[in-house]
Amino acid sequence: MSLNQTPPPKPGVLDIAPYVGGRSHAPGATEVFKLSSNEGALGPSPSAVEAYAAAAAQMDRYPEGSARTLREAIGEAYGLDPARIVCGNGSDELLTMLANAYLRSGDEAVFSEHAFLVYKIATLANSAVPVVVAEKNRKVDVDAMLAAMGPKTRLVYLANPNNPTGSYLTSEELRRLHAGVPPGALLVIDAAYSEFVRRNDYSSGIEMVAEHGNVVMTRTFSKIYALAGLRVGWAFCPAGVADVLNRIRGPFNVSFTAQAAAVAALKDRAHVEAAVAHNEAWKTKLSDAIRALGLGVDDSVGNFILVHFPKTPGKTAQDADAFLLTRGVIVRQVGNYGLPDALRITIGPATANEKCLAALEQFVRGA
Repeated sequence: MSLNQTPPPKPGVLDIAPYVGGRSHAPGATEVFKLSSNEGALGPSPSAVEAYAAAAAQMDRYPEGSARTLREAIGEAYGLDPARIVCGNGSDELLTMLANAYLRSGDEAVFSEHAFLVYKIATLANSAVPVVVAEKNRKVDVDAMLAAMGPKTRLVYLANPNNPTGSYLTSEELRRLHAGVPPGALLVIDAAYSEFVRRNDYSSGIEMVAEHGNVVMTRTFSKIYALAGLRVGWAFCPAGVADVLNRIRGPFNVSFTAQAAAVAALKDRAHVEAAVAHNEAWKTKLSDAIRALGLGVDDSVGNFILVHFPKTPGKTAQDADAFLLTRGVIVRQVGNYGLPDALRITIGPATANEKCLAALEQFVRGA
C-alpha cells in the first residue's frame, strides 16, 4: 500500500447507506409546514425553554459526566433505579452504543424490514450481519422474528411502536418474542413513541427490563417532549449492561443545557397530556379525512400516519410529495424503509395539519 493511500475502513462500513433525515426546506414556498420528522406538535414545555435559557449562563462548564440529575429525575418519574439508567445524545446514540459494545465481526442483529434505519447502520459499522425479517401487513411478525434468530444472534432490535408504520406489538406478543431470544443475546426495545400510545395491551418494556437480564429499553425526549434539537435519550438496562455502556460512552455525552431542559420537560405533565390529546384528536381527523379521499391510511399509535398511494402515473407517492412541496408542505418519502408507495405524515400543529389536508385534497381531485 502506498504511503499516501487512504486505508480502507473495517468490513461493512462501505455497505452503509448514510442516514438522511426529513427535509426542512420547500424551495420557492413563502411559508413552510414541516411534517417530515415526527417532531412534537406543540413544541417544548415553556418550563423546558426557561430551564435551558437559565442553564446557558453556565455553558463554559463541563456537565456532570453521568447525567446524574437527569437520571434521578427519570428514576423518580418512572420508579426506576437511576444507577440502571444511561443517558445519551438522543436514543440513537444508545442504540449505536449497544451495537458497539455487543456486536463482533460475523455476529447477527435481527430486526424487522420496516424498522428504524439506525439498526442496520450500527450493525454494519461493527462488521456484523443484519438479519432483516419480513413483516406481515406492516407489523412485526413474531414467528418470523423467532425463526430468524440463531446461534450467531447477539442483538434483537424492536421498535415498539414502529416508525414509519405506526404498528406495535402487544405486551403478550412482546413477551413471546423475548422468550425466544437465544442465550447470550440482548432484546433491545426502542420505545421512542411509547408516550403517544393509548392502548391497554401495550407495554413499553420497563417491566421486562426489571425482570430479565437480557432486555434493554430506550426512550427519547425528541418526540412527546419536543426536544429533538437538544438530542437527549435514555436507556433502562440491567445493571451489567449499564456498566458496559458507561465504560464506552463519551464522558460528557449529554450537554448541561440539554439535561436542564429535559428535567424541566419531564416534570411538566400538563404539557405532555396536552400533546397527547392534540395528537389523538388530529391523528383521527387526518386519518378519516384522507381515507375519505380514497387513499389508504394505516392505523397508527404514534404521532404520524402512513398514507398509501396508487402506482398510477401522476398519482404516485412521489407525485404527491412533489405537489405538497409546491404548497410548502414537507412530508417524508419512505422508499428507504421499503415503502416506495407511501408517505409518512407527522401529526403537526393545527395550521400545518389543515394545510396538508387541503393540499392532499387538491392533489387527489386534480385541482
